[in-house]
Amino acid sequence: MPNKIKSAKIKKRNLTKEEISWIFYDWANSSYILIVVTAVFPIFFKKIIASGISDNISSAYLGYTSTIYALIIALLSPIFGTIADYKGYKKKFLAFFWFIGILFTLLLTIVQKSNINLCLIIFMLSSIGYAGANIFYDSFITDITDEKKVHWISSLGFAFGYLGSSVPYIISITAIKFLPKLFGEEFIENSIRISFLITALWWFVFSIPLLKNVKQKYFIAKSLNPIKDSFLRLFNTLKEIKKYKFAFLFLLSYFLYIDGVDTIIKMAVPYALDINIRLDVNSLLLILLVIQLIAFPFAIIFGYFAKKNPDKIIFILIFSIFIYIFIVIFAFYIKTIAHFWILSIMVAFSQGAVQSLSRSYYSLIIPKEKSAEFFGFYNIFGKFAAILGPFIVGIISYYKNIRFGVIAILPLFIAGIFMLLFQLKNKISSKKP
Repeated sequence: MPNKIKSAKIKKRNLTKEEISWIFYDWANSSYILIVVTAVFPIFFKKIIASGISDNISSAYLGYTSTIYALIIALLSPIFGTIADYKGYKKKFLAFFWFIGILFTLLLTIVQKSNINLCLIIFMLSSIGYAGANIFYDSFITDITDEKKVHWISSLGFAFGYLGSSVPYIISITAIKFLPKLFGEEFIENSIRISFLITALWWFVFSIPLLKNVKQKYFIAKSLNPIKDSFLRLFNTLKEIKKYKFAFLFLLSYFLYIDGVDTIIKMAVPYALDINIRLDVNSLLLILLVIQLIAFPFAIIFGYFAKKNPDKIIFILIFSIFIYIFIVIFAFYIKTIAHFWILSIMVAFSQGAVQSLSRSYYSLIIPKEKSAEFFGFYNIFGKFAAILGPFIVGIISYYKNIRFGVIAILPLFIAGIFMLLFQLKNKISSKKP
């Protein structure tokens, strides 16, 4: 009997095949965020594709493009999410956007110098594919784990995303650094294109476990008119918003603080290149790698703490947002490369907690059978937030400079904290999870 009890405890601690497969998708697609969105593509665009225009204007173009694709996803996500809650639809939608994302990431390899509009359109479509697939990937968290493990599983997803993205990133920056030495400096453009190819292949291969093993456990029975009925369900959800007060209160706070988080991720490279601290491209690429490696253990630490103290989730989020407030203020005044290193470490410390625990907490306060619909709202709030932040940075960078653009997002973090405190007050008074 003791041996059986011990065996059962070991089995209980182990991750299931579905949980591992779900985590592997973060391992797969995080390479897109690191290589395409954050690191290599902004450098490729600013230094090669748009080399004939000023840094401030090219940064503004990147900000405007992020705004447009975020708006498209924001408008589509609740509609697609509502349809995807029907039995068997969720994975089909995920696979469709996954294919779009990988296809247009591959097409980045064909863009030539000075093709600014084509480059931005392909980048935008690849971003739509990435973000669209994430709606359904995030919503699968309700299908693959239980409430006791959800914070831990969500944190593991982000943690292994940071670690997994580091592998193709190291391969990519190695190719960018050494291939031109072998084939001549004119090969620099092709070495960057190789990094986009590596990203697409990595994303494709490590997504296979999710597509194969993860099933839609919670769903709504199929309808004869799924599109029409989906719009009716979406309308009814909005009409009965008081029934989901906790979810929508949280979304309001999420809208505010995730705006700042996403803006810092998207504009980090343009910021580093524009503030004249003599940070060369190789050092910048190294800093971005270190951020990923540091973020990995801290995401696990925050996830483990959240697993052991699930009633402290909002406090952890508030603590992490306070770090971002300090980051934004510190960023305005940095003058040296050492300052930028300190800034990067602070980002690595806090970003995993903000992203993973927001996702897991939200999954606990929504109806499981409507998870895709509600994660559609999660994405619409996130993407509308992502419209505002890059637009603010872009417009102020255009007319002033990027330092003022970044400091302008400070009120979003402050307002996000106040909304979380309001959420906490309502949670305590109602005694709801």
